Amino acid sequence: MGLKAVFMFVAPQSDAEKHRAVVETPAVSLTVVGVNNYTEAAELAKVLADQGNVAIELCAGFGHEGVAAVKKAVGNRAAVGAVRFDNHPGLEFKSGDDIFS
Repeated sequence: MGLKAVFMFVAPQSDAEKHRAVVETPAVSLTVVGVNNYTEAAELAKVLADQGNVAIELCAGFGHEGVAAVKKAVGNRAAVGAVRFDNHPGLEFKSGDDIFS
């Protein structure tokens, strides 16, 4: 198996157990998962890093505070990156920081 990575999105009423898929290619195993808030994101990121995921990419719904919370949770066990919108169209054109912090 190649790279183990995660794409995590944050959206109200997401259930990380239910709203999850894994895409397997010869080079990458990508887990796509939805979380309900930043606290859940940080806790799940720890678990995913412990499972060998070395890259965690966060959707644009994560504002600066959300990205920082996930990075702090995983430390150096996984690289954390983020897709960026100043104001996310799926969150009523607000930053996740305005909604989830």
